[in-house]
Amino acid sequence: MTKASDLKRNDLVGIQGTPHIVEDLKVSTPSARGASTLYRFRFRNLVTRNKVDMTCKGDDPFESISFEKRGVQFLFAKQDEYTFMDAEDFSQFTLNRDELGDQTDFLAEDMDGIQALIADGRILSIEMPASVALKIVACDPVLKGASANGRAKPATLQTGLVVQVPEYLTPGEFIRVDTRTRKFLQRA
Repeated sequence: MTKASDLKRNDLVGIQGTPHIVEDLKVSTPSARGASTLYRFRFRNLVTRNKVDMTCKGDDPFESISFEKRGVQFLFAKQDEYTFMDAEDFSQFTLNRDELGDQTDFLAEDMDGIQALIADGRILSIEMPASVALKIVACDPVLKGASANGRAKPATLQTGLVVQVPEYLTPGEFIRVDTRTRKFLQRA
């Protein structure tokens, strides 16, 4: 059993026997004396892909789910199906856009460093690395006299994701993007 206070983003737990992943977590500490800290979770059911919102106290238990993490490589996307290859046995599997959700914004062909969550021989979901390197395909031109700090401009990346980047970056450059916050980190 896992306590609510021990959970963090991307942890896997069982709710009524079904695997769920923690998508979002907010902690609120009431100011009244003797009041308990509340944990507000947004879970994603890994079987039905439905969202589940819950508010719990820190000692509330959750079922532990036994799962395996395996390294996978993203190969290619064809329409709404995304094909991955297991790094250990080189077997391939596909997940559709609904199963991946907004993670598709970070998937570039031949990308490594992705983990697949597997339970009972079934692939439940993938876990992206904390940051990924993506290529800028379109952005406004560099303005003369642009400084390294200051203004930002929108840039479209190779996956279609649009992020705010410093003004001095140009199309063709690679940047690192945080997969949790969806924000520019640095040049790659």
